[in-house]
Amino acid sequence: MDVNGTVAEGFEPVREAFLRNFEQLGERGAALAVYRDGHRIVDLWGGTKDVDGQAPWERDTAQIVRSATKGVAAAVLLLLHQRGELDLDAPVDEYWPEFKAAGKERTLVWHLLAHRAGVPVLDRPLTPGQAADPELGAAAVAAQAPVWEPGTDHGYHAQTYSWLTGELARRVTGRPVGAWLADEIAGPAGADLWLGLPDGQAARVGRVGPVDAPEAAGGLRTRPKRSVADAYADPGSLTRRAFAAITPLPDENDPAYRAAALPASNGIATADGLARFYAALIGEVDGGRRLFTPRTVELARGERSAGPDRVLVVGTRFGLGHMLHGAASPLLSPGSFGHPGRGGALGFADPESGLAFGYVTNGFRQSVTADPRAQALVRAVRAALAGE
Repeated sequence: MDVNGTVAEGFEPVREAFLRNFEQLGERGAALAVYRDGHRIVDLWGGTKDVDGQAPWERDTAQIVRSATKGVAAAVLLLLHQRGELDLDAPVDEYWPEFKAAGKERTLVWHLLAHRAGVPVLDRPLTPGQAADPELGAAAVAAQAPVWEPGTDHGYHAQTYSWLTGELARRVTGRPVGAWLADEIAGPAGADLWLGLPDGQAARVGRVGPVDAPEAAGGLRTRPKRSVADAYADPGSLTRRAFAAITPLPDENDPAYRAAALPASNGIATADGLARFYAALIGEVDGGRRLFTPRTVELARGERSAGPDRVLVVGTRFGLGHMLHGAASPLLSPGSFGHPGRGGALGFADPESGLAFGYVTNGFRQSVTADPRAQALVRAVRAALAGE
């Protein structure tokens, strides 16, 4: 197995961990990028571009990153707040009047970001084609009655986060969320990161699919607790209903799905693009401008939801849209903020160390918030920092 790319002096163990993922953890194709103080210190890739193919992964190969997209969507709304265009404490219906239907009139903007809105499910799920239509998705979630009083509890809005954040951004800016992201975040950051894949980039994106996990995976639990397994097995549980808000599940290799803009689930990025995005949130990158002020960084990582998650059935921690370091989703340190993608991808920033991390893969596993391959890489980065 050949691993391509470079690591800075002292970060050789990260390369070794990346290689072990292929040798021991069933990796098919993946890439890792790490920035420190705005400069790339890890740039690795290997394996095949397609999970079911033979063509090699190239340095500019991109993949769908599933829920790692949620951290990008959160940054859109936080930047709008930073610019004075969005009040996080305002009722959602000040920007989106239709949303107050069915008992949601007291829902605040920050409730949407922190998974406290009470609408993780749709009583009438959308098909993949309907889900790709932002107007249909927004209308469905606006009409949905909450399953708990908004603001009083939290539960992961696995699919509905797309329309909650995407429609709110459109109401504020008057523009599709993917276009705003391209012009105001990805472009200025120089990040290969898309929400709604342009035709001209399609050839760079690999095919994704499920991969089996070895029984032993880096010391992390590979089988869920019974309570979690039961929640996923029960068709009436909030867990199953939240992930089934789009039914049947989309074909993630379908060009039409990739061209849609679903901020909860279908962002596409290179590892470098994901890491560079987070690096730009916390500092200048290669002389470019910083995106978040220090105050906005604190908003992103200030805890707003914590404890038993009514959807994921484990303890989770969220800031304003970003997952925070914890047992369910370990990041680099207690001050880190970011987001995993179910079964694979991970992106985050750690302001104290000035570090930003991006990992993408074409092989998805059963893990939801803490994939063993990503965690092995995080541990290697942490050890390299500790050894300096």
